[in-house]
This record gives sequence, C-alpha cells and structure tokens, in this order.
Amino acid sequence: MSCRAKKPGSAACYCRPKTVVRLAPLQALRCTRRPQILWFSRASVSRAPPAPAKPKSTWLCGPQRDRNRGMRTRLGCLSHKSDSCSDFTAILPDKPNRALKLSTEEATRWGDSFDVLLSHKYGVAAFRAFLKTEFSEENLEFWLACEEFKKTRSTAKLASKAQRIFEEFIDVQAPREVNIDFQTREVTRRNIQEPSSSCFDQAQGKIHSLMEKDSYPRFLRSKIYTDLLSQTQRRLS
Repeated sequence: MSCRAKKPGSAACYCRPKTVVRLAPLQALRCTRRPQILWFSRASVSRAPPAPAKPKSTWLCGPQRDRNRGMRTRLGCLSHKSDSCSDFTAILPDKPNRALKLSTEEATRWGDSFDVLLSHKYGVAAFRAFLKTEFSEENLEFWLACEEFKKTRSTAKLASKAQRIFEEFIDVQAPREVNIDFQTREVTRRNIQEPSSSCFDQAQGKIHSLMEKDSYPRFLRSKIYTDLLSQTQRRLS
C-alpha cells in the first residue's frame, strides 16, 4: 500500500505505520549485559582453606605417645586392677632377667622412714610413679643424679657431669628445675667451678628434706601405695 502524501504543515503521517526493528550494534549488545567478574586473592587461589585443628590433648605421636603409654603401663602395674604385673618389674627402669617379687614385709617397711624407701629398688620406682602424678618427679631425679655423681672416680669426668647436672636441675629456668633457694643455687654454682664429689651436697640435702616432709607423707596415703600393699597381701593369701 502506497503512503499518502503528508499534508503540508502536518506532523502526522496518514499511512499505516510499519513495524520497524532496529538492530543494535554488536558492541552495544555486548555491553548490555556485563559478565560477572569474580575477584580472587592470591592467598585464596594458592592454597585451600586450612583444615580444623585437632585437639592437642587427644592427638599424640612419636616419643610423647610412647612415654604416655609407658606411664599408663607403670601406673597400671601398681593398681589392684592389673593382674599381669604381680612382680612389679614393669615399673622398673631396667627389667631384671629374673622376676623379683615384692613381699608385703618389704612394702610395709617403706613406711618406716623415707631413707628406707629410697634404699629399695621397688620403693624408688613406686615413689617415682607417684611423683609423676604430681608433676614433681624432677626432685627424685635430681637426688638420684647426685647419688650417681658421688660414685664418679674419674677427675676428668667430674667437671662435665657437674656442669650437666647444674644446667638440667639447678640453673635458672633449667628444663627440670628443682625448688631451691637463691643462696643454695649460688653456693652450688661456685662449687662446680672446682668440682668434687660433695659439690651438690647442700642442694641435695634441701631436696631430700623437701621430699621427706612434703611428698613422702602423701605417698604413704596415696592410692598407689595402698593398692600395692593390698596386692601383695592378696598374692600371699
């Protein structure tokens, strides 16, 4: 159909309007919908999110797990619930080839005095197990180290052993520091400059008195000692 002529001065067109579809330029179509841009930091791309931390108290490995396992074994041998350690050899640092059974009489004599306890091999082992439950086994270890030090006959070895004992037990912030006063520490420090078999006597005496007055009475009242006595009595019956 032909379009009628537009009247002069008229802005309208009398022809049937046609549908006109205008195609937008390609660049315009591309810009009408912008792609979503995701921003990643270098840290998020380079590594995955960290896994949740495992509780330290339940995940032990290596030497620490072995030490804890050995500690449970030693304490179990002192308990009346254990039937496999009637000779108490498992609580000893060096297991003898022949099982040495502990008698009720021997265990009872430990209550006579602290020195009797320290003179008995099983007494030392039981007392060490008790001190570990109180986290104070360094006192006994220091006393034993001093006893071993006194047996040293070589003058050349005295200096190195004395220095090692001082650094491990007596020096400030030593890994297994014992509880002694400042004066005793300084006296011991001077003694090891010219070491002799008696250079630790003052410090050893302080720790001996501390264990005798503090730890030893609690040991005699502890479940470890009472269960040990009960087990030896049941074995005889």
